[in-house]
Amino acid sequence: MTEDSGILEKDDNKWPEASRDNGRQELEVRIGNKHINFTCSKINSFVSVADSDDPEGLSIFYYLVQDLKCMIFSLISFHFKVKPI
Repeated sequence: MTEDSGILEKDDNKWPEASRDNGRQELEVRIGNKHINFTCSKINSFVSVADSDDPEGLSIFYYLVQDLKCMIFSLISFHFKVKPI
């Protein structure tokens, strides 16, 4: 999934810096021998992504994090809704 997203080729140097006021968002990706860690300010809306210095890279990060959140919540929901046989 993450290999297809192109996230391993991105760089977080131009992304908004994390702060105590706004919070911090991190993502660590490991695929085989490749390892990369991203850190940026918490993204509250897509408007902040469009206004950043690297809107393309930050939008990939934003959508990847949203997809991962949906997947995790779906797995949790599925786990607690399924009745044992």
